[in-house]
Amino acid sequence: MHDEPTLTEVADGVFAWVQPDGSWGLSNAGLVRGDAESTLVDTLFDLQLTQAMLDRMASITDAAPIQTVVNTHANGDHCYGNQLLAGPGVEFVSSHATSDEISEVPAGRLTGLVQASTGNVGEFLRAAFGAFDFSGIDVPPMTTTFSGRTSVTVGGRTVELIEVGPAHTAGDLLAWLPDERVLFTGDILFIGGTPIMWAGPIGNWIRACDLIAELQPAVIVPGHGPLTDVAGATEVGDYLRLIRDGVTSRHAAGMTPREASLDLDTELNGTRFGIWSDRERLVATVHTMWKEVEPGYSPPDVMAVFEMMAADWKRGQAASEGTAP
Repeated sequence: MHDEPTLTEVADGVFAWVQPDGSWGLSNAGLVRGDAESTLVDTLFDLQLTQAMLDRMASITDAAPIQTVVNTHANGDHCYGNQLLAGPGVEFVSSHATSDEISEVPAGRLTGLVQASTGNVGEFLRAAFGAFDFSGIDVPPMTTTFSGRTSVTVGGRTVELIEVGPAHTAGDLLAWLPDERVLFTGDILFIGGTPIMWAGPIGNWIRACDLIAELQPAVIVPGHGPLTDVAGATEVGDYLRLIRDGVTSRHAAGMTPREASLDLDTELNGTRFGIWSDRERLVATVHTMWKEVEPGYSPPDVMAVFEMMAADWKRGQAASEGTAP
């Protein structure tokens, strides 16, 4: 059982929706209340979770309805609930790249993966995604897209949008309130959990963490995990540098991507990152980064990556329980 989500006012009229423990699919969102209308930063992984969040926000949004939805990136746990906000005059905003990518993994594909998979990968996928209901999801198209930087002003409140992808995904963005010094990062930050890189390059992600430190936010709402500050961004940046250097050196030593991910995982045991959850995600990050160190490399398909993650997840479970893998 996971703890109940919380709705916290982190600055005047700025709210964070945080879902413990921030593991697979348990993402965060935000609300910025203006005069008579509001902006929502991200929705959640299914319609039920999103509706529960909107119900909790109703005491705020009844007088200031949500008129703009900003999606930080295309992963379903940040946009699958969008349709509950669709209506006359409601604007959906993302980067161009996110808009293009958002249809690549429809909810039905996840349902099929969870239902059809067997063995270790089936067990892993059910543990990661089995609690979510992907039925009835139809993500509406974005109405406004951009590249680089832009801003949205709703009810007199301006939110600056800064594209930092491709990194975690093709089109990650930060949503920044400079007056309140509150930053919504989407999955540029996983706090207490292992980041996963689907797109890369890893250098863009490191630069995004450095940019967060330059902005000096007082409160950061990460994509997953508890509220944080600049220290959280610095730690994620340190992790990504370790992975960048570790993959580069292991490639130079002649390792395969699988050998490199296993060896790196062993190295992480002796670091502060060894206690982070969801360490099986390292597999996907290594295969994605391999394209940078070996031009022409073609990573395995997503199902093969999930099979490797499942093996590492199973081994991690066995280790935590003190049983043989």
